[in-house]
Amino acid sequence: MSTTIKAYAAESAKAPLKPFEYEAGELGDEHVEIAVTHCGVCHSDLSMLDNDWGMTAYPFVPGHEVVGKVVAVGDHVKRVKVGQTVGLGWTSESCMHCHQCLSGNHNLCPTSEGTIVHRHGGFASRVRCHWAWAAPLPEGVDPSKAGPLFCGGITVFNPILQFGIKPTDTVGVVGIGGLGHLALKFLRAWGCDVVAFTSSEGKRDEALELGANRVVNSRDSAALGKVASSFDFILSTVNVSLDWVALLGALAPKGRLHTVGAVDKPIALPAFPMIAGQKSLSGSPLGSPSSVGTMLGFCARHKIAPTIETFPMSRVNDAIDHLRAGKARYRIVLENDLPV
Repeated sequence: MSTTIKAYAAESAKAPLKPFEYEAGELGDEHVEIAVTHCGVCHSDLSMLDNDWGMTAYPFVPGHEVVGKVVAVGDHVKRVKVGQTVGLGWTSESCMHCHQCLSGNHNLCPTSEGTIVHRHGGFASRVRCHWAWAAPLPEGVDPSKAGPLFCGGITVFNPILQFGIKPTDTVGVVGIGGLGHLALKFLRAWGCDVVAFTSSEGKRDEALELGANRVVNSRDSAALGKVASSFDFILSTVNVSLDWVALLGALAPKGRLHTVGAVDKPIALPAFPMIAGQKSLSGSPLGSPSSVGTMLGFCARHKIAPTIETFPMSRVNDAIDHLRAGKARYRIVLENDLPV
């Protein structure tokens, strides 16, 4: 049977979100339907709403940090069952048969489907996805706070896994916002010596409370000079250009400068210090279903949750305006008050 889904959609770029309904069609054999209870509001939702990346289809229903209960499953669904609480992030489906999927790197599937790319997302009563991307929440993970883990959380947790970050490593985090605050929490629980880089002196105390052992002013060249050649890994979570040369100089030999922030300008670095110190520059997308599961288990074990503000979904435009104004501390979660 088809399902009539109630949602909030924008009719054009930067337009307000308005009540919207659509018919979801027949549920696929390998798909699940999730009754949305909570959904995070991410900067990527804002970028898609404004069509910053030139790939938004309207009417547009945002929402890719979904938490809810499975209410229907296709005939060939595995792992998840009706009644389970699950989360859904940026990816709603991957092909399951390409080299990347078969090697466990489903997030690198060249034909993967984005939850809010040319389909409707989670600012809605219900949303659908392939069963592999519906991640069961373990006991100890609060569903009301978990939504941002499925985008912001896995974005910063995935590099910890991919590059084998060790508890003995000294790790820097650039930017103490929606992504950076989770990176600090993860890395502190991982056992690392964690250093926060921030351009805002007002965030010093917050960074220490979130898990940083020390704080460095990223705009202070003298402060950057004092930490030269000391970092095994530096994670940049911001989408603006930085003093890349100074950050490269802060890396120890074999150190890595890694960005998960979508900087819109080229990152220029001199080759010689990279060669001489065997240093690396890299980037990564969100993680695979397996990595998401590992992150959720880690959160349950260490009682890690995003720091959030909440809005009812009926006030979604207020939440969007709050995010657009840069006032969110640190993630926004919508509590669904639509009939499901």
